Amino acid sequence: VQLQASGGGLVQAGGSLRLSCAASGTIFSIHDMGWYRQAPGKQRDLVATITTGGSTNYADSVKGRFTISRDNAKNTMYLQMNSLKPEDTAVYYCNADAFTGFKRDYYWGQGTQVTVSS
Repeated sequence: VQLQASGGGLVQAGGSLRLSCAASGTIFSIHDMGWYRQAPGKQRDLVATITTGGSTNYADSVKGRFTISRDNAKNTMYLQMNSLKPEDTAVYYCNADAFTGFKRDYYWGQGTQVTVSS
């Protein structure tokens, strides 16, 4: 299973970005998916998760500003980020709990850089 994250970039504070994460390869099913982020010198933190059925969970720091969604038919997940702040600057990684038909495991994308200027 390969995860390809895209959509990052440089944006001014108050702006918006939309991240995408497309899963490909030998996929039988995908369960929970999520976005995480890691700022320089800091640990990787949870941003948001979404179940197959669409139930969502957000870090307190992004509630009301970020929206996670997924298209199960396309094996793709999104993160709409509004009202961005400089403290949102980080590399954003996508994660998926996927079953290939032989094994179930957690997979990570390569990360996409989000930079918010003040």
